Amino acid sequence: MAKSKYMKKRAKKKTKPKKELTIKEAQQVVDKWIKQYGVKYFSELSILAQLTEEMGELARVISREYGDQCAKKEEKLALPDELADVFFALICLANKTGVDINEALQKNLEKKTKRDAKRQENNPKLNKK
Repeated sequence: MAKSKYMKKRAKKKTKPKKELTIKEAQQVVDKWIKQYGVKYFSELSILAQLTEEMGELARVISREYGDQCAKKEEKLALPDELADVFFALICLANKTGVDINEALQKNLEKKTKRDAKRQENNPKLNKK
């Protein structure tokens, strides 16, 4: 994984990252948080709407940081926070619908590997130098 400017910032501050969570632990932490602070999960449709909203906010940050647009003076861009918001909403949707993300991701990667193992080898768009 390439070091982003966000990882470099953390290294400069010499802040120690908190304990890493497995996907299963992340689902459990979010579930506990929802039950403690959120009372209960929103409906699936409401969570999907929230996920879509968070994706829009993430798209804005990506557009400003990596695209042609520049941020407004008062606009604070926080890629890690927006990615975390998307992940939180995605975990909420998985928890609400009873999906084990770890299991689903493993099955999905197996499917992609069988289907796409050699797909990009001769892709001229990726092999330009």
